[in-house]
Amino acid sequence: MYSSFAYSSSNHWWWWKESISPAEARALLGRLEYQKGNIEGALRVFEGIDIAAVIPKIKTTIARRCELPRRHSQSDATPPMSIHAVSLLFEAIFLKAKSLQALGRFTDAAQSCRVILDTVESAIPDGLPENFAFDCKFLETLNKAVELLPELWKLAYTPQEAILAYRRALLYQWNLDIETRTKVEKDFAIFLLYSGNDATPPNLRVQMEGAFIPRNNIEEAVEELPPGIIEGKEKYISLALSYYAEGDNVIALNLVRNLLNNREHHNSILELLLASKICTEIPNCLEGLGYVEKLLSEVDGKCDEMASVANCLLGVSLSVQSRGVGSDSQRMSRQSKALEALETARRMTKEKNVSVLFHLSLENAEQRKLDVALYYAKQLLKLEAGSSIKGWILLARILSAQKRYADAENIIDAALDETGKWYQGELLRTKAKLQIAQGNLRDSIETYTKLLAVLQVQRKGFGIQKKLLKNKRNNDRSLEMETWHDLANVYTSLCQWRDAEICLSKSEAISSHSASRWHSTGLFYEAKGLHKEALKSFGKALDIEPNHVPSLISTAVVLRQLSDQSLPVAKSFLTDALRLERTNPSAWYNLGLLHKSEGNSAMEAVECFEAAALLQESAPVEPFR
Repeated sequence: MYSSFAYSSSNHWWWWKESISPAEARALLGRLEYQKGNIEGALRVFEGIDIAAVIPKIKTTIARRCELPRRHSQSDATPPMSIHAVSLLFEAIFLKAKSLQALGRFTDAAQSCRVILDTVESAIPDGLPENFAFDCKFLETLNKAVELLPELWKLAYTPQEAILAYRRALLYQWNLDIETRTKVEKDFAIFLLYSGNDATPPNLRVQMEGAFIPRNNIEEAVEELPPGIIEGKEKYISLALSYYAEGDNVIALNLVRNLLNNREHHNSILELLLASKICTEIPNCLEGLGYVEKLLSEVDGKCDEMASVANCLLGVSLSVQSRGVGSDSQRMSRQSKALEALETARRMTKEKNVSVLFHLSLENAEQRKLDVALYYAKQLLKLEAGSSIKGWILLARILSAQKRYADAENIIDAALDETGKWYQGELLRTKAKLQIAQGNLRDSIETYTKLLAVLQVQRKGFGIQKKLLKNKRNNDRSLEMETWHDLANVYTSLCQWRDAEICLSKSEAISSHSASRWHSTGLFYEAKGLHKEALKSFGKALDIEPNHVPSLISTAVVLRQLSDQSLPVAKSFLTDALRLERTNPSAWYNLGLLHKSEGNSAMEAVECFEAAALLQESAPVEPFR
């Protein structure tokens, strides 16, 4: 300890006559330099503080400070330092972070700022007592640190760390003042809505049973945003986002389109961004590319982060358009441009944006560039630390396309270990399809049965959260219906007719208006040799969904079996199927059979069979999208 200490700076001399530690002395002197604007000098002083040495004492002091009011005997509970000293050192750590921020060292600044939060959480895991009076400076610094940390991670371009910091700020009991908490909530909501980064859900293994877990940015942002914050134009954007979150994309797009038609907002970046994203999710929406191109022109040279988002959306928009063109040359041109835009986004984000990596992997997979797709899928999984179900499933589908079924199943098993039971549905369905691909039909039946049991228990457990989880409930009902169809198809392949009929009746109880159910019914009749009944079922499927590719193909197959007179009609069904799904090996194979049956189209038949064989070699167990 110092009994006296002298320091000279710009003609100022400070003398300390009372006992003071070197760390506290440096904290005071660093504060002085910082207040004078000497950032580098302040940082040199702050870096002289042995943080590792003082943190244990700070933890003990905070912990005992919280325990003292509950103790009867305090003789053995004297803290190693005063709360004033703790406040002084916390301020030094905070100002060090601010100094690093001013010098552009954002990651170092965030790590310094995080020390304050880590220390408090470690000392009092249950949070700060609401009625306990800490030193005012202590609480002031803590409020500032909680608010600063996510901003530093954003500046360091580490969006997932920023999201974790925001969640940490709102979930732990920091005793934040109303102004700070409101600002954090608003900033978090805006970041979720407009940053262009998909927030990975909290680790489902640590969630309490019955807790509401947001599935996407929109759900989490709406939950955090306090009422009365947004007015005017932003009110309509919020309304559009709400419809978007509910899956009403057309209504959401109309709201944004109305804003963009207003001359005051026609070049507004946020509206263009939202319109571009919505258009990528609406089938046959051709205006999205125009919005993206206008967005790119607005952000070019101004904001690299927004430009990377725009390039990602450009890639996705071009990919969507490529699936709707009839010309092979036009489709290949758009696919090439889509990959080029996504690669630009990847370079701009330095492979640290999960959305860019996902779409880059997905687009390469659809173009059957499987090795490249696998690389990006692995990078995605590493970046997300295994927290995204769609990342696991994409990786498994790519491995299945490489015929590495066992590896793909191992990936799904690893994902199941990392995922809460209520969110395992899609994983279990993929696992069952992998088992079918390996010929393990009995194992697939067991997996489907487990999936149905999970969905049944989950449906009974919604309770008071029915309104909040409406979308998830609808998705789960759809998943349950498709699972009954899958199971019916397995039983049909095993000639277990009664079991197949039961599955189809279970599906009908969920929804009688399902193209997929009628298709499975048609396969059931076809397997029993009842071709006319099968044809009627496939026709009903196409009445419900005219572009249902499996039913288009199955209709052509049955027509060919019924009569040679139906070959031209059957060919039209297959060409429609290939127009919608160019990479479907079954459509190419059956088109080859039709050409072969015609007798005078041997060359066309060979070309179709070659295309079918090539595509079958790289076909996943379920579509990549």
